[in-house]
Amino acid sequence: MANPLTGKTIAFLCSNEGTEQIELTQPWKAVTDAGATPKLVALEGGKIQAFNHLDKGETFSVDATVGDVTTSDFDGLVLPGGVANPDQLRMNEKAVAFAKGFFDAGKPVAVICHGPWTLVEADVVRDRTITSWPSLQTDIRNAGGTWVDEEVVVCSGGSNTLVSSRKPDDLKAFCQAAVDAFAG
Repeated sequence: MANPLTGKTIAFLCSNEGTEQIELTQPWKAVTDAGATPKLVALEGGKIQAFNHLDKGETFSVDATVGDVTTSDFDGLVLPGGVANPDQLRMNEKAVAFAKGFFDAGKPVAVICHGPWTLVEADVVRDRTITSWPSLQTDIRNAGGTWVDEEVVVCSGGSNTLVSSRKPDDLKAFCQAAVDAFAG
């Protein structure tokens, strides 16, 4: 099956500044190569500024703002990391509600690095096994999740499939697991 995601639309939820560029671009390429249409959803219109760790990277055009879309517009969600990206998202009620909506609707979610902060805020990690950047393990445990130090974790408990990875070094496994989850 060459294009398992043909006809599917995947949301990439990002703040307008602070997304780790490689954690946006590699999963974007993976879902595109699998036949899906990725859409960049941000807090504000215009462009987002990505980062290569602490250095400014490229800018990317926003397809829609979080206030103008609903979970029903998409077949899955990717939450890239970077420290600033999820920190800003978790402080935005619409972004948190949008992410939570994928769990409520039973749709797959893929999250990497610091991305789980948004899920902690949405109160959707309880009774889930998840990985992340190591500094989030206490937050995940305090939110009722089980944190593990693994390259990629696929947790199908609850209403949906949750794919998680720790860092950019895990992107190959993360992208494959995400595509598999979005394919259903």
